[in-house]
Amino acid sequence: MSRSPISFELQARDGEARAGLLHTAHGTIQTPVFAPVGTLATVKAVTPRDLTDISAELILANTYHLYLRPGDDVVAEFGGLHRFMAWDGPILTDSGGFQVWSLGSVNEIDDDGVTFQSHIDGSRHRFTPEKAIQVQQNLGADIIMAFDQLADSTDEAVSRLAMDRTHRWAERCQTAWTNRSSQALFGIVQGGIFDQLRAESARTLVAMDFPGYAVGGLSVGESKEDMKRVLETVTPLLPGDKPRYLMGVGTIEDLIIGVARGIDMFDCVLPTRVARHGAALTSAGQLNLRKADYARDPRPLDESCDCYVCRNFSRAYIRHVVRSKEIIASILLSIHNLRMLIQLTEDMRAAIHAGRFAEFARERLERLQGLAAESEN
Repeated sequence: MSRSPISFELQARDGEARAGLLHTAHGTIQTPVFAPVGTLATVKAVTPRDLTDISAELILANTYHLYLRPGDDVVAEFGGLHRFMAWDGPILTDSGGFQVWSLGSVNEIDDDGVTFQSHIDGSRHRFTPEKAIQVQQNLGADIIMAFDQLADSTDEAVSRLAMDRTHRWAERCQTAWTNRSSQALFGIVQGGIFDQLRAESARTLVAMDFPGYAVGGLSVGESKEDMKRVLETVTPLLPGDKPRYLMGVGTIEDLIIGVARGIDMFDCVLPTRVARHGAALTSAGQLNLRKADYARDPRPLDESCDCYVCRNFSRAYIRHVVRSKEIIASILLSIHNLRMLIQLTEDMRAAIHAGRFAEFARERLERLQGLAAESEN
């Protein structure tokens, strides 16, 4: 295998929590890191300039959606995603595996790949491991993902079938992966909520020697205890000198849970999705800005947040633009919500370097749980 286009430098550990530097061709990422999701080569309601202002260091784009529109060939003609979307920092693309699962009612999965129906115009398309790699190489992200299959099932036999297929597809992805000098291919650990399967998956993929590893198939309806147990099973089996990525996870609680168990990278649509519904993420929990409670509230969304929104706008104003259905409501809440999670990763990184991560995590989780209990009463 040729020299990897990325390298991971572990700087500090505190228990299982890690702080490091992930070096890519488009910049160095400080870990732990939260990546805003730019599904269609745009983080919804947020410009690249805003992403720079909130210190975003990595963004994610979606292979399935960009293949359908505008087409990976169009993106390639513009020199890849970095030039196409005017973002010069690191980019990660997923492989379409999640869409295979989430659009299960309109696709057909077999050992060779997936036939699916476009959600745009109903046309039929075919993704194989080779096709997923080809599309991602056209998109030109710094980090690309192997094509995998999730299994939304408590049935161990179904989870094993999907895991075994994921492993065979991973081998085919490696064979199809020709841009090894400019793109890093991550393998994805599957196996549902079953410890034995997860351990087998981790060992199988580690033997394939990927530049990095992701844990997929979590945050899809399983309990918090299942998530914790799976991570505690998987991360000790992954190489310590390579990055670890927990896919699709983006609440404050889940980021803390992941870092405490050795995860370095996260992504999720949640912060921008809830923003479009008038909700703000805060260190005290989620605020519904539609409530009358905030009509005359002069405070910022979160007094501990250093974002442009919290420095300039009151809860009363943001409630007003939310209730008035002004476009700026989604913009301001998206900027704030993303910064809250990015600032959380910065705070966790500082706590790891200071050797006080366990204390930091306990304080933050106790505060969240205490306020949740108060709201129920």
